[in-house]
Amino acid sequence: MGAEVALVTETFIALLFAHVIADFLLQGKAMVARKREAPVLFAHVAVVAVTAWVATGFALHPAILLLATLHLVTDALKLWVLGDRLGGFLGDQALHLAALVGIALWVPGLYGMGLWSAPPPALAGLAPALAALPASMAYGAGAILAVVAGGHAVGKLLQPFLAAEPSLTADSLEDAGRIIGRVERALAFLLVVVGEAAGVGLLLAAKSVLRFPTAKDDRKISEYVIIGTLASIGWALAIGFATTGLVLLRP
Repeated sequence: MGAEVALVTETFIALLFAHVIADFLLQGKAMVARKREAPVLFAHVAVVAVTAWVATGFALHPAILLLATLHLVTDALKLWVLGDRLGGFLGDQALHLAALVGIALWVPGLYGMGLWSAPPPALAGLAPALAALPASMAYGAGAILAVVAGGHAVGKLLQPFLAAEPSLTADSLEDAGRIIGRVERALAFLLVVVGEAAGVGLLLAAKSVLRFPTAKDDRKISEYVIIGTLASIGWALAIGFATTGLVLLRP
């Protein structure tokens, strides 16, 4: 039973790592803007298939093609049904996650079929590094989800407030809010995975002190900052604890 869980976990981690790279690092704004065009959508799905193939150690199995097909269907559903708001984003990612879990349960040994799990003699010197690769991919996937995906989620949460009150960010530096959000989520995620989650309290306190002079005289700005900060750090905490739990599933 323990060996089966380890196989499922390793395959899921590899597929998750590939997914977040394809969806959040290799999919730029231009591609997102033109994703309703068939060539662009299929190009993204091809990237999904290639990243999954590489992450599993170039494993040759129909599961990779099935995963790409499910990704295509899910992205089409988001584009034409779910929409581009927070609910659509979360629903889209939940469906992708369900597909990854389904593939890992269907072919638990997918990662084990690949080069990273069973390296040839020529790569014997890399055996220690390859043994640690699943954990490294888990932390990498968690970091991308916490920092980059978290930015999309928080941005979509705050979008209605900004649409109603554009003045909320009128005096801000360009991209300052996005950069601050990424830094705070990265720090919160790092604190959790190194076992110092209590340090997030200090992070919140520090941001409160820095933000107090600008927010104290404007209730709307104050509420906007509080919502954004709690959502941002809460997201990073959730991803951090989930990542830690995922790594612990491997013996």
